[in-house]
Amino acid sequence: MAEQLREGNYSRFGASRLADGICFTFEGEKDSDCAIRLYEKRKNKDMSCAYRDIPVPKEFCIGAVRSVCVTGLDTAQYDYNYVIDQKVVVDPYARRIIGREKWADYSRRDVHYEVRSGFDFSEFDWKGDHCPEIPETDMVMYKLHVRGFTKDGGVTGRNKGTFAAVTEKIPYLKELGVTTVELMPAYEFEELIPPKHEEHPMDFEGWAPQAVAGYQMMQQKEYEEKEKELPGINYWGYGRGDYFAPKASYSSGSSPSAEMKEMIREMHAAGLECVMEMSFDAQVNPNYVVEVLRYWVLEYHVDGFHLLCSQTAVASVICDVLLRRTKIFALGFPAEAWEQAGGYPHLYVYNDDFLYAARKLINHQDGNLIEYLNQQKRQHPQIGFVNYFANNNGFTLADTFSYVTKHNEANGEGGADGNDWNYSVNCGVEGVSRKKKILQQRARLMKQAMAAVVFAQGVPLILSGDEFGNSQNGNNNAYGQDNRIGWVNWKQMDKNREYFTYVKDLLALRSKHPCMRSRVPMKMTDYQSFGMPDLSYHSAQAWNSEIYPSMQAVGEAYSGAYGNEPEDLYIGWNFSQSEMPLALPKVAAGKEWKTVFGMGVVSENNDRLQIEGGSVVVLVTAPGRLRREKKKQKECREQQNEEK
Repeated sequence: MAEQLREGNYSRFGASRLADGICFTFEGEKDSDCAIRLYEKRKNKDMSCAYRDIPVPKEFCIGAVRSVCVTGLDTAQYDYNYVIDQKVVVDPYARRIIGREKWADYSRRDVHYEVRSGFDFSEFDWKGDHCPEIPETDMVMYKLHVRGFTKDGGVTGRNKGTFAAVTEKIPYLKELGVTTVELMPAYEFEELIPPKHEEHPMDFEGWAPQAVAGYQMMQQKEYEEKEKELPGINYWGYGRGDYFAPKASYSSGSSPSAEMKEMIREMHAAGLECVMEMSFDAQVNPNYVVEVLRYWVLEYHVDGFHLLCSQTAVASVICDVLLRRTKIFALGFPAEAWEQAGGYPHLYVYNDDFLYAARKLINHQDGNLIEYLNQQKRQHPQIGFVNYFANNNGFTLADTFSYVTKHNEANGEGGADGNDWNYSVNCGVEGVSRKKKILQQRARLMKQAMAAVVFAQGVPLILSGDEFGNSQNGNNNAYGQDNRIGWVNWKQMDKNREYFTYVKDLLALRSKHPCMRSRVPMKMTDYQSFGMPDLSYHSAQAWNSEIYPSMQAVGEAYSGAYGNEPEDLYIGWNFSQSEMPLALPKVAAGKEWKTVFGMGVVSENNDRLQIEGGSVVVLVTAPGRLRREKKKQKECREQQNEEK
């Protein structure tokens, strides 16, 4: 059947399938010359594609939107783009991008190479899938780069660095205690960055024409030589993207959309959430941002988004009713969001405030105990907080205790890139060390740092690999390191399995005790008359001691009753390098404090704790010695009666 045109549907952007054709809707002024360029999938000998243009009649326009329905079009034979005033434009609503199936394919620099929009009307069997909607109090986040997570191990075979590989690692994430997976940009983006060329404009005044021509020929030759340089890599994927299409090079097969959907479906089946990090520059229309997020929620069942965008766009997102139960993470929110009452809590502040407070205190760099404690218990009735000690934009957790300064030489920017304020230490040796004393000190600090994240009241976030000491060799800005610097090194798992077990035990302990992860902000009083404040601080003396910024040891006592649990909880912190005492508050008759995690010694009179430097210890209330003896005697009498 010959192709025919009619006016399309202006309410749905992109290429959509109708009963009798394909509707193309895109931004284009009525005065502009617009066309649909159809590329034959078969390539010519020079790798170019034959194409033909279908002009869009000017009358098919409302406002600055053009829409045309093309009947009789076999989408299996074509890819497409738009042509607007002779400029070729990739559809910003394309569900698939053709031409980036291979990661960092340098043949894309060929003069005939053209990235194209692809049709994707495939259906997927979700098998009754629904979002888990994990409560904030139960959340444990884990941030990963789809390619880098498994490129250097973790899985075997051809799936390395793909959505399928992440699916394979779901049992590992469950074992660790993760509930919510955050993906760094997993939508389509251009990873090849053109070489940077310095241009020095010349003043040709007074030059002879022959000299000017000769210089310009020399410059042209030099430019052509520079064009042969290999481009850099946008490994992380930040910047403008093709937001409606999953990254094709993150797929192990021929259908990126199906592979990514299967990954999310299997996450949900295992009780995991999937959060996508989305990067939009300030020029992107906020309405477009909302459309993008809606699409991923409806089409891919995504549970949440970490937004890197303008506050105007954030304000638009949180007002959208369809996204009302989608978790939104951002640097901050407008005032009205903080003042709202009731409704499903789905907004989370995601910034470095906790990171700096914890690093400064643990590494003795102008640390402030009060600042740390305030960050640790920060909470709000409507808005949650994400806490982390390391993120992709900075040192890994292990590197924070192995390097004083950043080592970004491989980035090729002369050390000008990356954060200069790392609040890091090297424990005596910059980088790799075999000295037992230094390794022990680093291990102790790593344990204290992870405990600080896990025991904070907000949502803990772990950067992939930090659970077993992954290193980036001191690079704190590995945005272009598509290699073993930027990839997670799974060989470290074998070397540091003891630390992995420690992190797993930390998360299990957090899960067991709701009193330390309450969504209700701590009031530091016994407002329900349970006999003990919801949270109280203790130093060398219980109750009557005042906390000062310069102090380096503190005990936190949580009332179990405020978390609907039978046990009270005490966390002792010693951020100094020497042993220090902490007082234990008295407990109810028949109970005593019992150490359940970490290192520490409880004195016989059960009112004092001696804790080693750079350590954390956790105690819970348990039946006292006399009570245990009476219980044992009762059991013996009952057994004797049964024998009679």
